[in-house]
Amino acid sequence: MDFSQPKKHPQKANKKRLTNEQVKLLETSFNFNNKLDSTRKSQLAQELGVPARQIAIWYQNKRARWRNQSLETEHKTLQQRLERVSSDKNRLEREVERLKGELEKAKDLLVSSKSMNYASLPSFSSSCDDVGSSSLLGDHGDFYVCFDDHQFDHKSNGHDFFARTMS
Repeated sequence: MDFSQPKKHPQKANKKRLTNEQVKLLETSFNFNNKLDSTRKSQLAQELGVPARQIAIWYQNKRARWRNQSLETEHKTLQQRLERVSSDKNRLEREVERLKGELEKAKDLLVSSKSMNYASLPSFSSSCDDVGSSSLLGDHGDFYVCFDDHQFDHKSNGHDFFARTMS
């Protein structure tokens, strides 16, 4: 009685492992063109002394490894980019909150300063462009300030509008 298992893939016994030189030649060929046409497949099989099917399978496996490696590289690049963008977003959110605080302080200072004569303030305009202008009075009216370095003294009436206060 023969209790040995029947061979499921009898061709595997005939399949030879590729030598380092054969792999180098296939790698060179793959780097030149990762698609294999039938002419090139036959040429490589004859040159290497292996079945054409083995060349086709090697190319198929190599393409799969190459795709996986490319995806891993792309994933790492995107992950690093995401980390940088997230860091920038967090930094910008903190900056927005800081600027909102400064804006509130400036609004409060202007609203509470009832003795301030608006006509005496330099370079106030209601026709500012969007850059460098802000609504300092919010719901208290449409009052916009344009900031030009040569026209605006940020220490108007003895108050430094941009100085950080200790809280």
